[in-house]
Amino acid sequence: MNIRKKGQSLLLYLFLSVSAFFSIFPFFWIVIGSTNTAVQIQTGKLSFGNQLGRNLHKLFGQSNMGGALFNSAKIAVLTVVLSLLVTSMAAYGFQMYKSKARERTYSFFLLTMMIPFASLMIPLFQIIVVFRLLNSHMAIVLVASISVFMVFFFRQSFVNYQTEILQAARVDGAGEARIFFTIFFPSMKSTYAAGAIYSFMTSWNAYLWPLIVLQSNDKRTSTLLISSLSSSYTPDFGVIMTGIALATLPVIVVFFAFQKQFVQGMVGSVKQ
Repeated sequence: MNIRKKGQSLLLYLFLSVSAFFSIFPFFWIVIGSTNTAVQIQTGKLSFGNQLGRNLHKLFGQSNMGGALFNSAKIAVLTVVLSLLVTSMAAYGFQMYKSKARERTYSFFLLTMMIPFASLMIPLFQIIVVFRLLNSHMAIVLVASISVFMVFFFRQSFVNYQTEILQAARVDGAGEARIFFTIFFPSMKSTYAAGAIYSFMTSWNAYLWPLIVLQSNDKRTSTLLISSLSSSYTPDFGVIMTGIALATLPVIVVFFAFQKQFVQGMVGSVKQ
C-alpha cells in the first residue's frame, strides 16, 4: 500500500514538474532573449548575454515604447476602475433585488457570452464612430468595461453574503449608495481584488479591438507596438524580446501583489 502511494506521489510530482517546466520556460526564454542579439536567438542560444543595454537603447530610441507602456497603463487602470464599478453594481442589483423578471433578464445576459466578439466588432465600431470616439482610448475602456463575465463572477461571489447587515442599514435610514460603498464594498475586498486582476490582465493584453480603433502611432498600446516590431522585413528579435519582457513585467507585479486576495476571491470567500 505504501509503495502504491509513493508511486502515485512520484507520478504526481513528475506531472507537476513537467507542467511547471513548460509554463516557466517561455518566460525564461524571453528574459534570456532580451540579453542577446537576433542572430544569437535564432541560433538557439539559451544563456544570458551582454546585449540588454543595446536592446533597451534600440527599443526606446527607435520606437515609442515609453509612450506605449503609458497608454497601456492608462487604459488598464481606467478599465479596472470602471469595470469594477459597473459590473459589481449590476451584480449587486441582480442578487439583492428580487423580481419576477430578474432571472430571465440575467439568463439573457449570460447568453450573450456565447456571441463571439468578432461578430460584434462591426456594430461596436459603428457606435464608436457615431459618438466620435474613434482613435481614442475611451473607445477601448468603454467596451472593455461592460463585461458579462465580470457580472457573472461578482454575482456568484455575492450569493453567500449576509443580507441581514444590509437590511439593518436600511432600517437605520441608510441609502443604497451609502450601503454599497461603505458596508458592502469594504466587506468584499478579496472578490474585488480578483476582479481587478482579471480586468487588468485582459485590458493590458488586449490586441484585436485596440488594433481596430487606434489609428495613430501616439495612441498605440505596448501590445500593438510589439506586434509592429515583429512585422518588419528583418525583425530584431532581441529588441522584440526586450519589449515583451517589459510588457509582461507589470502583469506579473500586479498578480503577485494581489495573489492572496486573488485566490480568496476566486474561491468565493467573503472577508468580513
